[in-house]
Amino acid sequence: MSSTHSLFSERRERSSRPGESYWTALAPRDQHRLALHAALTVAGIPPRPEDRDAIDQLSALPSSINATLQRGLLHTA
Repeated sequence: MSSTHSLFSERRERSSRPGESYWTALAPRDQHRLALHAALTVAGIPPRPEDRDAIDQLSALPSSINATLQRGLLHTA
């Protein structure tokens, strides 16, 4: 078994949710950006290319503020 295969297997076994190891490998700003994209889409507001700068700026805010934004968006969905 290759060391790469072993590494992925170990990550998959330690993860409590599918894809969690990939999520935690992302920087917080990237996690916020993806979560905001998802929340906007679920709320019926699919992000447009011109929204990229605004989403990037919002993604730089602390996790607590991003959680509040996402909660508000998902509450309206």
